[in-house]
Amino acid sequence: MGDFPTAITLRDLFRTAKAGGRFSCLTCYDATTARWLEKAGVEVLLVGDTAAEMILGHTSTVHAPLDFMVMITAAVKRGAPSRVVMADMPFMSYQADDAEALRNAGRFMTEGNADCVKIEADRTFAPLVEKMARAGIPVVAHVGSRPQQAKMKGGYVSTGRSAETALRVLHDAAALEAAGASMILVEACPAEVTQMVVERATVPVIGCGAGPACHGQVVVLNDLLGLTHWQPAFAKPLAAVGTEIERAAKLWRERVRDGELGEHPYTIAPDELARLQQLAGHVS
Repeated sequence: MGDFPTAITLRDLFRTAKAGGRFSCLTCYDATTARWLEKAGVEVLLVGDTAAEMILGHTSTVHAPLDFMVMITAAVKRGAPSRVVMADMPFMSYQADDAEALRNAGRFMTEGNADCVKIEADRTFAPLVEKMARAGIPVVAHVGSRPQQAKMKGGYVSTGRSAETALRVLHDAAALEAAGASMILVEACPAEVTQMVVERATVPVIGCGAGPACHGQVVVLNDLLGLTHWQPAFAKPLAAVGTEIERAAKLWRERVRDGELGEHPYTIAPDELARLQQLAGHVS
């Protein structure tokens, strides 16, 4: 845990960032996993819309249902009550109408017990961020590559690799912070561009494939654990949990096939068995 208290808040993340420290963030989608990540000391758990891919089996994050996301956010918070839980607002839960966006964000804060919500945004979302902040909803502004717009670009792509697109990232981050964003998340940008975001920001900056300058770093947990068939270059597996699951499942299959289940834990007393046989005989 380092210098962090037992129960971590956004204020602690601010203090860490201001002091030049670092904090970790991983995606999480269920209470059981949340308990293990809390035990490991991971400071921030992102209930990402990647659940559409990792949990529901879709090929895009746009298929994450709002009710589902609220439900699993609450589950993660129950599993890790001392961590900062960031709720990812799914596709079309905040883009169509500001009033609807505020109500949906409020659901994440009340029903989901989230500590903050994340929206994929550019500077045009500044008025919405301002309204959320005014309502008391801490917002993490996700700039750079925005997966919910992947269909417009024919897939997931990085950004900020030209002066024009890099400047756009800088302007987006600045405008959203000025509107009241509590943190900035930068995805899939060159390290030099992210460094400029960090230098100009007065709030914590989390990176997702955006270089080492950020105060926090996040990757998809399933990538880190080796549970996915492909991982981005910035999320190399640190474990081979997938192959361990396969090994254990094969061993279980063999034991079932061979009838080697070990000693059965439940017994019936001989007199009760005799009574059962007598009663069963009467029934038949």
